[in-house]
Amino acid sequence: MALSRVCWARAALWGSTVNLGPLLIRRLQLGRCGLAWGAPRYLFPRQLLIRHFWTPKQQIDFLDIYQTFRKQAHPEILTCLERTVPVISDAGLRWHLKELCNKIQHGSHPAVNDILALRECFSNHPLGMNHLQALHLKALSRAVLLTPHLPTFLLRSRLKNHTTVIHQLDKALIKLGIGELTAQEVKSACYLRGLNSTHIAEEKCRTWLGEWLQVSCSLKDAELSLLLHNVVLFSTNYAGTRR
Repeated sequence: MALSRVCWARAALWGSTVNLGPLLIRRLQLGRCGLAWGAPRYLFPRQLLIRHFWTPKQQIDFLDIYQTFRKQAHPEILTCLERTVPVISDAGLRWHLKELCNKIQHGSHPAVNDILALRECFSNHPLGMNHLQALHLKALSRAVLLTPHLPTFLLRSRLKNHTTVIHQLDKALIKLGIGELTAQEVKSACYLRGLNSTHIAEEKCRTWLGEWLQVSCSLKDAELSLLLHNVVLFSTNYAGTRR
């Protein structure tokens, strides 16, 4: 349960990444005391209320909106990966990365081994966390609902922190066991890791989460760039989620 609360807290905080207009900001500044604060939170529930206060319909609608934001970055991330293929020195790794990108672009869901075969690519140049270019970092930030409007060194730092937290949660979840999670907790965990679980059956979510954990818990700290990219690689086509 504690793990679920951490996951949902992170998901709830994603609402803060949405830019608020100057008029709304001013109203919030003026209205934090008194009745003026009451109207904005009902007019803008996605931005101003945590998930606990959303209605069931709002939960689905708002998570779909956030998923739309995330998926807009997917094609750009796949393009960035394709552009790195010629730079990879190892011929076998070049082939694996090209095949993986082709598979995803043609609507197939990769297997765990397809992902893990590329560990070396994502630990050093050109796809290690310290070697990613600014445009690549911006696209990855959008894919995990972090603001892309920061200097490159801050984008890199925030993505490192985000991925490290996910990796630690994954280790804790392995110890706890997926079977101990409720249906809602499973869907929460999947959504946090990139899957639009609101429209996927519980058993399929459990299967996906189990495969994600296989990838995550096989990676060393130096290979966490692969886990970050897995938010896109592993979620784009699962169970017909590509639309």
